[in-house]
Amino acid sequence: MQIRALKVFCDVVTRKSFSKAADDNGITQSAASQTIHQIESHFGVKLLDRSKRPFVMTEEGKVCFDHCVKLVRQFEELESRLSNLHSHSSDTVRVASIYSVGLSYMKQFVQRFTELNPQINVQLEYHHPSEVYNLVKSGDADLGLLSYPTATNSVAVIPWREEKMSIVISPDHPLASDHEVSLNDLNGFDMVGFDQNLRIGQEINRVLANANATPNVVMEFDNIETLKRAIEINAGFSILPQAHVQREVSAGTLTAVTVSDNSLVRPVGIIHRDNIKLGKNTESFIELLIEDVQAPSAMHATSQTLQTNTEVRSGFVPSAK
Repeated sequence: MQIRALKVFCDVVTRKSFSKAADDNGITQSAASQTIHQIESHFGVKLLDRSKRPFVMTEEGKVCFDHCVKLVRQFEELESRLSNLHSHSSDTVRVASIYSVGLSYMKQFVQRFTELNPQINVQLEYHHPSEVYNLVKSGDADLGLLSYPTATNSVAVIPWREEKMSIVISPDHPLASDHEVSLNDLNGFDMVGFDQNLRIGQEINRVLANANATPNVVMEFDNIETLKRAIEINAGFSILPQAHVQREVSAGTLTAVTVSDNSLVRPVGIIHRDNIKLGKNTESFIELLIEDVQAPSAMHATSQTLQTNTEVRSGFVPSAK
């Protein structure tokens, strides 16, 4: 069983289309269909019910998908780490990011930075939040990008952006026709939440508790992408940053509903080693990130933030241009 086959399966489920998944992987639709058959034969179970239009995942398919997403992500992380192992030169900016921030923003920034600085390489790796801190503290990453950043004795924080949050549900959810809901409207509904070891999960629970909202948490995951897949099969609602569900909302696979009585915001920041002079290339990359947020079209929220006690400290000052 090859990792590439598992990725094709994940893409078919995520894109809800054999043809789109085939295009994503540079293969034919027939090859994508054959790949799914091979996986089903290997495990001896049906993963997709093709008798329905559109197809739906079987119970075995849901279990397989949850594990395959993690396996594919770990393999891609391994490839990235191995390829970058021997290229830590002064002409390289090493960035460690949590998955949601990296997948949503960084492709455009890396591309733009490379166009402006073709002689400089940007190495981008995706990690769990705790690993982002560890890589920055050890010097194995020049910068870290994550939500709810906290300054420590060895790590400084540069505020970057604030992401507005919404209630995200399946189009088949009972609240899908509502333009706005209050947090109390969520009482009794099944919720797909963040792992409680993550800061965002803790902060969302705090806000719900303050509003006396008591949803029924049925699942917990450690990343936004898996949460979205669970919501798409109507496993429950979740509270997610609006910027990270735009594609699904546009495609009609998810619905985002505004919270009427509480403006929820997820802070995202840049971390770097404190008391260590940043290299010129690293400073240039930070300036590019900050300039984007300061642009008129950038998202710059002023509403109440989910996080209240984040310590922010950094000696970095963008140059005037």
